[in-house]
Amino acid sequence: MPYDGLRRLVLGLDPREAGLPERSWAYGALLETTDEDGSGYTLVCLADGTTSLYTSTGGGVIGAGEHEAVAAATLRFLDVVEGAPALFEPDPDDGRPRPGDAVLRALAYSGRLRAGGAERELAEGRHPVSPLFFAAHDVIAQVRRATP
Repeated sequence: MPYDGLRRLVLGLDPREAGLPERSWAYGALLETTDEDGSGYTLVCLADGTTSLYTSTGGGVIGAGEHEAVAAATLRFLDVVEGAPALFEPDPDDGRPRPGDAVLRALAYSGRLRAGGAERELAEGRHPVSPLFFAAHDVIAQVRRATP
């Protein structure tokens, strides 16, 4: 399935080989969800402004970071991620989130990290990770505005 292949590519990305600019500790971040029916999406944001939104149903947007507003939102999201290192823990596997959960993955130079919880709690601002969730959703809003 293309969705799983794209996820694997970004989760295994070597930032130096990809030529990504240096940041303090994270060269990228993802927001992932899975619905009760097993469908879901992955938002990918990288340090050079690269932004993509993959959906498990086969749709999505690759290269949205070509739009200035999207790239700016992506870099703001990465700033929020880098400002909250204590919220993250090691990410031991490449699994998708459980249905109803949202997972934020930080692509750190020292290894991949994760944070998250029940999507509803994050969306209602009742979780310590909510600010990261909101910043990621700002990127999604910019992707929707920029791409028909």
